[in-house]
Amino acid sequence: MSSAIEDPTAGVNSSTEPALSTTSPVSSGVSATAYADAVPAAEEGVRTDEAPQPTEAPLSGFHPLQGRYRNGGGTQLELRVDVDGRRPLNRLSADFFTTTGSTIGYYGSFVVNTVSVTRTATEAVIRGLGTFTWSASYPVVQVTIPLRTVAQPRGAATVQFLRTDGTKGASYLCPFTSPYFRTVQWEQDSVAGKVPFVSYNTGSLPQPPGSPARVLTVPAAFAEAGIQMLSTGAANVLADSSNGWTDGELHGAMQANFSRWRNAPQWLVWLLVASKYEGLSGVRGIMFDAQDAFQRQGCAVFYDLIQGTDPARQRAQLRTYVHELGHSFNLLHSWQKNLATPPAPLGPNQGFGDLSWMNYPQNYDPGGGAPTGETAYWAGFPFQFTANELLHLRHGYYKNVVMGANAFGRGAAELDAEAFDEPLLDQSGLRLELRGKRAYEFGEPLVVELKLATTDLRGRSTHGYLHPNNDLVSLAIRQPSGRTVLFRPLLRRCVDEERTQTLDAARPALYTSAYIGYGQQGHYFQQPGTYELRAVYLATDGSRVVSPVLRVTVRHPMSRTDEQVGELMMGEEQGTLFALMGSDSPSLRAGNEALQQIVDQHGKHPFAVYARMVRGLNAEHEFKSVTPGKEGQGLEVRPADTKESIQQLTPVAEASMQGTGVDSITLNMVMRRLARAEAKQGDLEQATAVLDRMATHFGDQGLNRHVVDAIKDQAEAEKAKLAAEYGS
Repeated sequence: MSSAIEDPTAGVNSSTEPALSTTSPVSSGVSATAYADAVPAAEEGVRTDEAPQPTEAPLSGFHPLQGRYRNGGGTQLELRVDVDGRRPLNRLSADFFTTTGSTIGYYGSFVVNTVSVTRTATEAVIRGLGTFTWSASYPVVQVTIPLRTVAQPRGAATVQFLRTDGTKGASYLCPFTSPYFRTVQWEQDSVAGKVPFVSYNTGSLPQPPGSPARVLTVPAAFAEAGIQMLSTGAANVLADSSNGWTDGELHGAMQANFSRWRNAPQWLVWLLVASKYEGLSGVRGIMFDAQDAFQRQGCAVFYDLIQGTDPARQRAQLRTYVHELGHSFNLLHSWQKNLATPPAPLGPNQGFGDLSWMNYPQNYDPGGGAPTGETAYWAGFPFQFTANELLHLRHGYYKNVVMGANAFGRGAAELDAEAFDEPLLDQSGLRLELRGKRAYEFGEPLVVELKLATTDLRGRSTHGYLHPNNDLVSLAIRQPSGRTVLFRPLLRRCVDEERTQTLDAARPALYTSAYIGYGQQGHYFQQPGTYELRAVYLATDGSRVVSPVLRVTVRHPMSRTDEQVGELMMGEEQGTLFALMGSDSPSLRAGNEALQQIVDQHGKHPFAVYARMVRGLNAEHEFKSVTPGKEGQGLEVRPADTKESIQQLTPVAEASMQGTGVDSITLNMVMRRLARAEAKQGDLEQATAVLDRMATHFGDQGLNRHVVDAIKDQAEAEKAKLAAEYGS
């Protein structure tokens, strides 16, 4: 909240000036904004099953009590009235902005969750107690709107603030500006040869009774939620790469091609129609912009997985586009809403039963023995957001919704640790375990291993998405101060593809490792002391499988050199590089220089292995930089530097096999990438030797037989792949 003005609910501050714009002042090109943290609390406890109904029916032939109003002047109030119209929530909300010279800054927001509505022949009075982001002196909100026929222009709303005893405070006269609650400008670019989605007729395939057949575009889907999506008209066609797109490349493409991109909160969002995601298979879309202080400005969909002109494909494309843009509005997946801050209630069966744009069709499970999966989802999905999601989109506090403001899923700082309590009864047949070293040195990248095992050797089937980046595993960190925070990864991948794994006697467990040292809130382990970690896996049937607590200690540096190297590892850009496993992005230049400094000046320090790993992995991979241009132009590719990669990754593998480097799962990945670098350089024999040595090393570690066999199979598959690609 800005301290430049007094409480805007106090005193007399009426204005009859017309509104400046139908959008936020930030998105209309007004210069620098001054923001301060709000304390959101009004989005808690909202029902997700249905929206509250208006207290009185709107009068026939009159404008509905719905839409956006805004006054001008030094203190600007943008009011949202949600009493009539499509799916009314029976609420009021508003944002305050202040003008200082030629700048406009955000002051704060409020929402009225329960209103009374009184209609006369000439006007409607809407009244209720507001919840504010500051301590308001006059918390009662009364809005008076003249009733006008549809043939007349809408009248201005008079907003009067009062104390609970009826004493009047400030009043504002706010002209009507839009029937929409919020207006967002979106820019859609695409890579060459990938045609963006246009529209889908919901009557093309069977749909739920009562859901009208209609043609939906992406803007039309949001319009039904009361959100106006306006195209900027500045579409670029970018050159494509057969290798797909990495997270760092997507972020760089946004900065280069989003014509109105800047590091500031604004009602603007960029969507790229790319070919495919490089790395994990099954990723249909990603909200990749979660790496700095101005997040949620960009997302991407991956054409190769969702392409097609038949009705089923068109329907899936529409859902994917709306889903990813929903993340840019700070909407979480249906099963994650209780992990938001402030938390929101989950829908049926831990959220897996939500019929929402934000659920995964293949994960749909309402519980109680009802039909599940993709067929059941589409049979019941009315192509709309849930009432709880509507509340956020229409009435969420400004900084919790506008792109470039609060981080993804975040409106406050703390996490309710009870969300990670063990269930009273667990009959899932699954067991989750977190593994890690007992102690880490100051600045050492903190990597944990996640193991999901069956407790029923007759067999249990579930999904195989164990990594926190895939949003089906959440991880809580209790810091030495006693504060519990949620690990929020930089990257949120929408793995909208069924991946069922059967765990039985032949394959009793799944494993993955995750770097959790750095995320959206910066470094999580930057203070020496004892930390407690606990994870929750959401199974296919909605079961919450909770791990035991893992306790780890971050030690104080033992020497001046340890302190210096630790500080070189702990920068914000270095954390981002570890999360991305390397990048050439100019915005991370200082981080790359710090890691190179460790290699050059502290090459024998134990942490040099981590710096070499990031440098070597980045060198093994090409890096794409995109600049605006016509089709087939604008793509600059830095080719893989195989010599540099081999030089950096070889000592990483050697140290790790001696037990002084990275964990086993990371070592597996490093050796496969090292083999690929050797093959790219033309030495297929050495690539084969690296993979053989990998299989031998893990075979000598006393691992379970099924793990050793899986690694051997992995090595043989990688050999065949490299031979096919580089054998000639």
